[in-house]
Amino acid sequence: MSGLIIDDISMTFQLPGGGSVEALKNINLDIKEGELMSVLGPSGCGKTTLLNILAGFLAPTSGHSRLGEDVVTGPHPARGMVFQKGALFEWMSVSDNIGFGPKMKGTPQAEIDKIVEELLDIVGLQEFSKKMIYELSGGMQQRVALARCLANEPDVVLMDEPLGALDALTREKMQALVLKLWKETGKTIILITHSVEEALLLGERLLVMAPRPGRVHKEYRLPFAEIGAGADLREVKKHPDFGPKRDEILNMIWDMEEEIMGRKEG
Repeated sequence: MSGLIIDDISMTFQLPGGGSVEALKNINLDIKEGELMSVLGPSGCGKTTLLNILAGFLAPTSGHSRLGEDVVTGPHPARGMVFQKGALFEWMSVSDNIGFGPKMKGTPQAEIDKIVEELLDIVGLQEFSKKMIYELSGGMQQRVALARCLANEPDVVLMDEPLGALDALTREKMQALVLKLWKETGKTIILITHSVEEALLLGERLLVMAPRPGRVHKEYRLPFAEIGAGADLREVKKHPDFGPKRDEILNMIWDMEEEIMGRKEG
């Protein structure tokens, strides 16, 4: 495992009818091995674009990213992605979904079975191994998506609003699971969210991005993820610093949204 370096990345999209959109501008980050980083910002600030570049799905217009000494030039098992909707194979069982990556790499079946069993235990789906994906709730499907990502043994787990479609109670349980996975696996995790509370809970390091072109507006180092690992997240929210920090960031993003609306109206 190694750190993830983002070196002066910019991204401009060319529009079909002419013109262009500058989505990202001069992003520089040094993400240490084992860090848990959440990313916030107003709609359209380039959060998902940045994640897709790190995953290797998009090539930046300028700059580059690298994991250790390896420059990102395309998708790679070392950088796993968990989407808002699990992108699972509906026609496969839970176990077959989790074991798909190792199977594609030619891993012996006995070893695949061991990997699947361990991950089912980690995500709490031991009793659902033979169930089909369509038989599972949304929260269970996201647990499968996490396990499938981890089965490829990535150094970095990239998460694009993975809990956004879940109900409040399931979302809270999944937040606790993300913290558990972070502490138990030591993976580097980068998580995009639109929820300020979630970003505070799931980011020992939190980035707030500015409106288009997306830039790093402000960075925070926070204690809540460390406190919340293995604890009741509702109790973490009662921490004396949690509320003021939430209000500060909410006001910051609200001001950005107001600025964006002012541009449109102007």
